[in-house]
Amino acid sequence: MPGSALSVFPLEAFLASLPWVAAGLLALLALTFAIAVRQSRHSVIDTVWGLGFVVVAAISWLLSAGHGDGGRRLLLLALVAVWGIRLAVHIGLRARGGHEDPRYVDMLSSAPGSRNVYALRRVYLPQSVVLFFVSLTVQVGMFGTGSLGWLALAGVLLWIVGFAFETVGDWQLAKFKDDPSKRGTVLNTGLWRYTRHPNYFGDAAVWAGLFLVAADSWPGVLTILSPALMIWTLAGKTGKPLTEKAMSARPGYKEYVESTSGFLPWPPRKPGEPDNSGNSGNSGKSRPSGPRTSGH
Repeated sequence: MPGSALSVFPLEAFLASLPWVAAGLLALLALTFAIAVRQSRHSVIDTVWGLGFVVVAAISWLLSAGHGDGGRRLLLLALVAVWGIRLAVHIGLRARGGHEDPRYVDMLSSAPGSRNVYALRRVYLPQSVVLFFVSLTVQVGMFGTGSLGWLALAGVLLWIVGFAFETVGDWQLAKFKDDPSKRGTVLNTGLWRYTRHPNYFGDAAVWAGLFLVAADSWPGVLTILSPALMIWTLAGKTGKPLTEKAMSARPGYKEYVESTSGFLPWPPRKPGEPDNSGNSGNSGKSRPSGPRTSGH
């Protein structure tokens, strides 16, 4: 439970695990970079984003054996693996065809000197830092002692809600994009009727849930900035803002923004009705490197 004595946390073992986690993460991104250079397609890193968290969770799970609570360790590993593998498969299937993502084409077209070196500096290295920092919630949680409590249960329930929103939202969007008759229109049914970004909201809820599982044992609560960074990136930095910028010129999108909550699920607004959801703002859909983006 939160507030347990700091002395019971195996600090030395946790600190000793950090270089191994960092090494595993860098090895994964180095392999990804090599594949991207060979294929001339740096968007492959989007597929590896979710897998990076799975690698971190797996290494932390192995190194925390004999230190952290077995139930919490297994729970965190399972939750991260299910989320990360599903996300990787979804993005991988969506990226079939072998063409570079237009976002990377635009970014690399202005690269001074080598495009690959530019991508390494502007995409791979920053993403590795963000991934490591966000995953600290999982890393610390793996070494948490004490049995699972009510806060961990609340975290699992929140994770389930987030995973459902993300999975169903992605599925609804994929079906919408596969329908030729819907081309050039805006998805405003299903979960997309209640939030313009059910997948981003789902991502945020998943990581808030993982944080609660970790915070159930001291000092997991101290990692609050890790999920906060993920949520801020999704809702305020790259995910939602870039997506909405890309969607802003589509016919009907302005009306969709005016009637639909920008992030938190909320009943649709009637024309002229004020936004009481507390999460207004323009929206759009495409996934930058780092926390994923998806698009209409």
